[in-house]
This record gives sequence, C-alpha cells and structure tokens, in this order.
Amino acid sequence: MRFIDLRSDTVTKPTEAMRKAMYEAEVGDDVYGDDPTVNELERLAAEITGKEAALFVPSGTFGNQLALFTHCQRGNEVLLGEDCHIIAHEVGAASVIAGVQLRPIPTNKGVLDPSDIEKRIRGVDIHFPDTGLICLENAYSNGRVIPLDNMKEIYTIAQKHNIPVHLDGARLFNAATYLNVSPLEITKCCDSVMFALSKALCAPVGSILAGSKNFIEKARKKRKLMGGGLRQAGILAAAGLIALKDMVGNLKNDHLNALCLGEELSKIPGIKVRIDDIHINMVFFSIDTKLEDNTIVNKMMEKGIKINGTENNEWRFVVHYWVSREDVDFIVATLKDILNM
Repeated sequence: MRFIDLRSDTVTKPTEAMRKAMYEAEVGDDVYGDDPTVNELERLAAEITGKEAALFVPSGTFGNQLALFTHCQRGNEVLLGEDCHIIAHEVGAASVIAGVQLRPIPTNKGVLDPSDIEKRIRGVDIHFPDTGLICLENAYSNGRVIPLDNMKEIYTIAQKHNIPVHLDGARLFNAATYLNVSPLEITKCCDSVMFALSKALCAPVGSILAGSKNFIEKARKKRKLMGGGLRQAGILAAAGLIALKDMVGNLKNDHLNALCLGEELSKIPGIKVRIDDIHINMVFFSIDTKLEDNTIVNKMMEKGIKINGTENNEWRFVVHYWVSREDVDFIVATLKDILNM
C-alpha cells in the first residue's frame, strides 16, 4: 500500500537517480579527507553558500550543535528566537555539547527585533557571561520566511559588536525559493550556515555546515569528537549532490501544493488555516472538533495518510516531492469525511 506521508519533509525517499548514484559512488575514508564524492559535495555547498569551506554532517541538529560548539566557549551566552528549532526541538543539546547558555528572545512569528538583540548583548562585567553567538533561522520552524532586510540589520549589529552569526538554514532553499533570490543572498547575512539535504530534497541522510576555512577546520575536529567522523560517506554524499543539482527546482511546486492544500482545508467547516503563514511547504491549522487527536490520526492512517498529532493545539501538514496535486485533493476529501462522521 502506498502511503501519503505528511508528517514532515524528512520522510522523502531517494529518487531512482539518487539510488543509482549511491550505488556507483566513488568513495574513500572521509576522516582522512580522501572521499572524492564527499569532497565534491563540500566544494559545491561552499560555492552555493558563498563560504570558504563546508563540512558534511549526519543531521541538521548535529550541524547546528556543531556550530555552537565551534563558535562558542563554555559558559558563553547565545542569543536566539524563543521559538526557534535550536531551542524547541534539539533536546537541550546546547547545554550538553557546547555548554552554553541560551538566552531566548521573543519573536513576531519568527522575526527578531534587531533592537531586542542589541540591548541583550552583554557588556564587560564580572557578573555577566560573554555573548558568544547570535543564531538566526530561515525558513523558520513555523513555516514563515524571514525578510532579508531584517537579517541584514541583525548581521550589521553583530559585526559592530564582533559577534558571529549562525544561520539555521535547514530549509534554506525553501526560503530562497519563496524570496526568489539566490541562497547566497541569504547566507551573506551570517558567518556560518547549516542546511539540510534530507528535508524536501530527497537525500536519505545528511546536512551541510559551511563557514570560513578556519571555522570549518575547527569544526572538522569537533565533528570527530561528537562521533560524526564518517568513513566511506561518499555513498551518502552522492545523493546530496543530486539533491543540490536536481531537486531544488522542485520546491516551488511544493510551495504551490501547500498553498492549494491550505486553501482547500480552509473550506471545511471547523478548520482554521493560517493561510498568511504558508510561505513554504508547511500548512498549520486548528480543528474545532470533539474528536481526539489519536482518532483523527488513526482514521487518516486507515486511508493511507500518515500525519502527526497536534503540537500546541495545532496540526501541521508538510507536502514534498512525493505529494502530488491529486494527493492534495484526496487528503482534503478524506479529512472532510472523517470530521463529518
């Protein structure tokens, strides 16, 4: 039975072209730096982001936490949005791995007020931790894309205070697609960036951390410390190369399908969709119903549709390469039938 999986865009399976490339990949020991396919992927990633170097890592969480670990000294304070992925969905790793203090700042649907950041940058005082890093996220975990002007203003403040900026760009290419700009225009606003190969781009495993040559040299050693020193990783990197070369262009269609899904769901009585927040491939909505979450999840599964339950009383459906416009129609009809039971 074929399932329509809306739980995340991490569920995308490799394309046939990826499977072939993985099978035929030329490999070596990446810890020694002699895996040619990994090296090619890292060169391409650095070029795309406009950074001097890049590093292949197992996951997005790994890449973000490696960035904090590399940028910061233990006891540093990191400024970031109170609802960003690093705080909300990375299991408190910053306190365990980097040993840093996270200082959350309120956001307006993911947008940070630059003045809020500047007034929280610590001065020189025996009682204060040093501000070691500012973290941004684009696209944001709520599915919205942050305006470039906002990122530029924050980066200018960071440079004035000599504080590095890390960008959680897990869905960097979704953000670039929405803004209709090159990813380079976004990554100009940060010193390091992580982006995922396995979110919406169909690669089975992996993310990239990019930054200056010196930063990546330090990160490479810390990657080994964290257990991320992979050996014949070219088998995985081969899929990543196809993700970057061939799959980014499909994201616009994902965004259009998400908007269609949101518009059609909003026509169902009892469903309230955050239409204005559909910037990328995510649809957030609430349902006024007496049905339990588990009942809806199970009924959808019976019809071949995989979904997660609510988080903070909201549902999230994520479309991707393997969700077609016909699938969107089936999803809407199925949920409507379940709610009318």
